[in-house]
Amino acid sequence: MLQRFLPLLVMTFFICLFIVLMQFLWKYIDELVGKGLPMSVIGELFFYAALKMVPLALPLAILLASLMVFGNLGEKFELTAMKASGVSLFRIMKPLTVLMVIIAVGAFFFQNDVLPVAQTKMYTLLFSVRQKSPEVEIPERSFYDQIPNMNLYVDSKNPETGMLYGMIIYDLSRGLDNSRVILADSGRFNFTEDRTRLFLQLYSGEMFENMRDNTMGTSSSRYLPFRREHFSEKAVYFPFDANLNRMDESGIRSQYVGQNITELRHSIDSIGRQVDSVGNVYATEIRDVAYFGLSPTEVTWEKGVKHEAPRREVRLDTPFDVDSLFQAPNPGYAKSYVSQALARAKRQKQEYLYRGLALSDQAKLMRLHDIELQRKFTLSMACLIFFFIGAPLGAIIKKGGLGTPMVISVLLFIVYFMIDNMGVKMARDGRMPVWEGVWLSTFVLFPLGVFFTYKAARDSAVFNIDAYRNFFRRIAGKTQGRTLTLKEVRMTEVVPEKAVELLTTFLADVEPDAVRASRLGRVARLFGSLSHKDLRDSLNAIVDYLSNTSDIYTINLLNQYPFKPNMRNIAVVADTTRALIGRISGTETKNEYGTENISR
Repeated sequence: MLQRFLPLLVMTFFICLFIVLMQFLWKYIDELVGKGLPMSVIGELFFYAALKMVPLALPLAILLASLMVFGNLGEKFELTAMKASGVSLFRIMKPLTVLMVIIAVGAFFFQNDVLPVAQTKMYTLLFSVRQKSPEVEIPERSFYDQIPNMNLYVDSKNPETGMLYGMIIYDLSRGLDNSRVILADSGRFNFTEDRTRLFLQLYSGEMFENMRDNTMGTSSSRYLPFRREHFSEKAVYFPFDANLNRMDESGIRSQYVGQNITELRHSIDSIGRQVDSVGNVYATEIRDVAYFGLSPTEVTWEKGVKHEAPRREVRLDTPFDVDSLFQAPNPGYAKSYVSQALARAKRQKQEYLYRGLALSDQAKLMRLHDIELQRKFTLSMACLIFFFIGAPLGAIIKKGGLGTPMVISVLLFIVYFMIDNMGVKMARDGRMPVWEGVWLSTFVLFPLGVFFTYKAARDSAVFNIDAYRNFFRRIAGKTQGRTLTLKEVRMTEVVPEKAVELLTTFLADVEPDAVRASRLGRVARLFGSLSHKDLRDSLNAIVDYLSNTSDIYTINLLNQYPFKPNMRNIAVVADTTRALIGRISGTETKNEYGTENISR
C-alpha cells in the first residue's frame, strides 16, 4: 500500500502546489512585471510562496492520492479479493493511517517552525519588489512619467542602437516654478555603475530654465529672468535608484504571520491586557467624569430592604432644575446654554466613538493572532480528515485513474475552502468565537469522513445510482418494467401442464391480497402491506420458467409483471396471472373486477 500511495502522493502534491502557485502568480503579476527582476529573485520569491501554499496543497493532494489508490484497487477487484480473504478495510488502511499520523505531526511542526520564517521572507521580499523602481522602457509618441520628477516625450527610437529621437524633457526636480525644459534632436539613456543615477546623453538641442530665487517669494514681479542654452552635446544626471533594496525583516517578523505558538500566545496576552486596561480606564472616566459641573455619585440601597437581586443607582450630588434654564430673564441665555450643551455632547460622542474604534482595532488584532495560533493545528487535522474521506470514498466508487478522483477532490476541496474562508472571516470580524470560526470546516467535514468510513467498511452502495432511481420511483408511484425477449437458444422447454399448475397455485396465493387491495382506497394501498413475504420469490420463479417459451404473446404478458409486487400493483399481478393461464390453456377467463382475459 505504501509503494502505491507514496508516488501518487508526491505527484499529486506537486500538481496541486503548481495550481495554487499559479493563483499566487496571477494575483501579484502586476507587481512583478516590468521591474527588471533577476531570475534569482523571482525564484526565491516563488520558493517562499510555495512554502506558504503547502497548507492548501497538502490536504488536496492527500484526498486525491487516497481516492486514486483505493479507486484503482476497487476497479481492479483487488479490494474485493482482499476482503474475501478476510482482510478488513481498516487493516488495509492501517499502514496509510500510520503514514497520515506521521504527516500530520510533521505538518504541525511545519506550521509552527517553517511557515512563519517562509511568510516573513516572502512578504519582506514582496514589499521590497513593490518599492523597486520599474525598468525604463520609453514608449514612442507619448509622455513617460515613471522616472521621478521628470516627464519625457520621444518621437521615435532605434531598438538596435538604443538611440532616441525628437526628445522633449520636463525636469521638475527643483519644483514646478523652477522647472527646466530640454529639447534635443537625439539622445541615449544609461545607468551609472552603481545603478543609483540615470545618465542622459543629449545631442543638438537647447534648454530653457527659470531663474526664480527661493527668497523672491510669490509676491515679486511677474517678470522673471530665465536662461536659454544651446548645446551640441550635453550630459544630464537624474537620481533614479534601479537596484532592489531589501527591507528589514524585523517589521514582518513582529507581525502575527511571522510568529510561532509561543510568540503568538505572548502577543495575545499582551494585547489582551492592553485592551482590558485601556477599557477599564475609559469606563472609569465615563463613570466618574463630571458633566457641566454635575458629578454622579454611586449610592447603594439601604440595608434591610429585600430585593430580588442587588441593585444600584446613580444620583446627582445636587439636584438640577432643567426648566429653570428656559425661565431665565434673557431668552438668549437659554438658547446659548442648550447650544453649548449640545455641542459638548457631540464632542463627547465623537471622542468615545474614536476610543471605541481604537479598542476595536486592538481587539481585531488580537483575533488575528488567535486565528494564526489556531491554524497551527488545523492543517494536521485536515490531512487526517481528507484521508478518511478519500480512502473510503475511493473504495465505494471504485473508479481509478485521474478523471473521476480529480473531479470529486476538487468539489470536496472547494466546499472545504469556502467553509474555511467563511469561518475565518466571521472569526476575524468578531461575529463568532475564533476557535469556532477556524475549526468550522473541520466540524463540517469530520462527520462526512465518519459516514464514508462506516459505509465503506460495511460495503454499502452509497453511490449506486440504480438504488436512488428506484427509491424515487417508489416515492412517485412508478415501477420498473421488465424487458424480456424471445430467447434464440433455450435450454429447457415450457410444459403447458406444469406452467398452468404453477400459475394456478400462485393465483390462489395472490387473490386474497388482490381482493383486499380492491376494497382499500388509494392512500391505504400506498401504505398497506402484503400478507405473503415470499410473493416476489414465487413470481420470479414463474418468470424464469416461462421466459423459455417460444410464444411472443406470453413474453409480452410476462413483461407486465412488476419487479416488486405490493398493494398498489397486486391487481396487475392477478390479472396478468389469469391472462397467462388463459393463454397457455387456450381458454378465456374473467376476473372478479370485470376485466376479460382473452387468449388468442
